[in-house]
Amino acid sequence: MKIAVLGSINMDMTVTAERIPKKGETLKGGSVSYIPGGKGANQAVAMAKLGAQVEMFGCVGDDSNGAMMLENLKKAGVKTEHIRTVQGTPTGIAMITVGENDNTIVVVAGANGCVDEAYVDSIKEELKACSMVVLQHEIPLETVHYTVRFCAEHQIPVVLNPAPAAAVPMDVIEKVDYLTPNEHEAALIFGDGVSTDELLKKYPEKLVITQGSRGVTACTASGEVLRVPARPAKVVDTTGAGDTLNGAFAVQIAGGAGLEEALTYANTAASLSTEKFGAQSGMPSSEEVEKALGGWNR
Repeated sequence: MKIAVLGSINMDMTVTAERIPKKGETLKGGSVSYIPGGKGANQAVAMAKLGAQVEMFGCVGDDSNGAMMLENLKKAGVKTEHIRTVQGTPTGIAMITVGENDNTIVVVAGANGCVDEAYVDSIKEELKACSMVVLQHEIPLETVHYTVRFCAEHQIPVVLNPAPAAAVPMDVIEKVDYLTPNEHEAALIFGDGVSTDELLKKYPEKLVITQGSRGVTACTASGEVLRVPARPAKVVDTTGAGDTLNGAFAVQIAGGAGLEEALTYANTAASLSTEKFGAQSGMPSSEEVEKALGGWNR
């Protein structure tokens, strides 16, 4: 079983502060760290840490950040042979402020903007060899939609994490196997005139809505709405928690787990990731997740 991740590769510049600053406000920061990130790379690392065979597809710049990102992915056990280094373009960067157990993020695409349809054409044979393709919204949206349609044509299962929030064409929604928005993203995609339960029942075994500290919800084929609570956590940093959840969910589904089992596992992995600082550095191993699963009442 091999999982492909097509998406963003960023360097995260993380600043800690007493709290998130208000509009127009200047605060004294506590520390600054440069940490490998990007939603695509994060999800790939999360999967690799959980024991999956993963290949990352995307672009980095011809700069020190790009070299560091490639080395970091390899160290985590992620295959990188088809990541393209773009000359004269900086590697993507995310500027993150962490405070009060929450964060704000501003992303500058850089080389991620070069993940175009021509690049996808160059890796089609590699994608065909994978059991699943995982996508996000930090590369050009037209590339995401193009990839979904290609995968549907070749019967390659797709998990689409529609973050950052952006509209998703209805034909793309129909073609993906799993769509994993948070509540804000779901409202943007489907509108806020329909209740969460109604929405989930409209897309059983497909739509998974994450709700942060309240857990995650989905609907079974029989019409039962699943509400999987979050594992209690001693939160240090929420950065990367959603990426951990998506990565863990993809690994479980690709491995044949049922919806509820996959969501429980993914929720637990995401919770564990919040107890350490940094997106990738806080991601748990499969052993840590299994231990945590046996240690709390769901």
